[in-house]
Amino acid sequence: MSMLRFGLITGPLLGAFWLFVLSVTVSVAMSFATGDPFRPSILWSFVWGGVAGTALVQIGRSPLVQAVVAAVIAVLVLIGLGPMLIGDSTGSFARTFGALILAAAFAPTLAIILDEVTPGALSRHEFEHSVIRFLTGFGYIFFTAIVLIPFYVMVMTSLKNQAELMQNPLDFSVDLSKGWGLLRSYDELFTQFNFGTYLINSFGISILTVLITLLFAVPGAYAVARLRFKGQAAFSRSILLIYMVPMIVLALPIYIAFSMTGLRNSLFGIILIYPVTTIPVALYMLQGYFRGLPAEIEEAGLMDGLTRLAVIWKITLPLSLPAMASVSLYVFMIAWNEFLLAFMLLDDPSTFTLTRGIASLNTSEIPRQHLMAGSVIATVPIMVIFLGLERFMTKGLTAGSVKG
Repeated sequence: MSMLRFGLITGPLLGAFWLFVLSVTVSVAMSFATGDPFRPSILWSFVWGGVAGTALVQIGRSPLVQAVVAAVIAVLVLIGLGPMLIGDSTGSFARTFGALILAAAFAPTLAIILDEVTPGALSRHEFEHSVIRFLTGFGYIFFTAIVLIPFYVMVMTSLKNQAELMQNPLDFSVDLSKGWGLLRSYDELFTQFNFGTYLINSFGISILTVLITLLFAVPGAYAVARLRFKGQAAFSRSILLIYMVPMIVLALPIYIAFSMTGLRNSLFGIILIYPVTTIPVALYMLQGYFRGLPAEIEEAGLMDGLTRLAVIWKITLPLSLPAMASVSLYVFMIAWNEFLLAFMLLDDPSTFTLTRGIASLNTSEIPRQHLMAGSVIATVPIMVIFLGLERFMTKGLTAGSVKG
């Protein structure tokens, strides 16, 4: 470790690893975007990354030095001796664009990573700061990739036709000259596979699940947080026990009970069973928030003549809107994405939810692009809702963490 804390060792090492990370990232991105062969070179990534790290530590990190490093990396890629190797069949525009993207991303980011690195011995703070910056950059790239790559593949596959998929299943580029023809799979889902009904069913069931969950969870969580009764502590600790029981364990009893009562294959039965899975977690989330609210405010309301229910309605609930929004969003996502119960209890296509409808597309008779289009339809609405309300969810999850 003491040897690593020298700038002339830290700089080349971080430069080598950082260039390899970026060459892998750009290669994957360009391959998906163009369908042409781009692949990283481990050897050249470490060689030229080490040289670039040495140069930035020894000479400096001025804009001129960064520009020279970027230009050298781009030229090396284009002549076939760089950290990213490009197939001979790739067009000149794609080759140049890939080289420029890699070079432009590498030089300035490496300069940021090595901002406090000098040629001589480094203090512990300087060394750790440079390593943390490298790991932070790697983390951003890695976690962004594992989220975006599956979604990108799903979207691009949904825009293709059967002939294109058969010709090259790994080509994830699209022909924009088709115009609206790219959306043919989506149109067929709604016109031939009844996806409009699935969408309405899922939305209605999710909304009703949220309302029923809040109807039971709010008074239950308030009672656990504020009232005093025998077994309160045990009840508070056991709320999540139901949620921790795997649903697959309850699948057979639920199937038998619903079959005997005639609730199987009905939306009413689904609306009854979904809140059972969401009420425990809603109780757990809300009771923590209610405990964090100042009890003096509610006591003042009681002294003014309000009943306990009036205190909840007029004082507690308005103060709990961030937590209510958080719980509602979380419950909505659970109901929207639930698959096991829907797959087990629904057989009639007119009652299918989105997840059950997508499962019905996973057959050899239905082209794969329709399955991917259905997955996009199920994913995009919940992504839009989550991104739009994410700030409320963050407030709700943290609001009850500090009392007062």
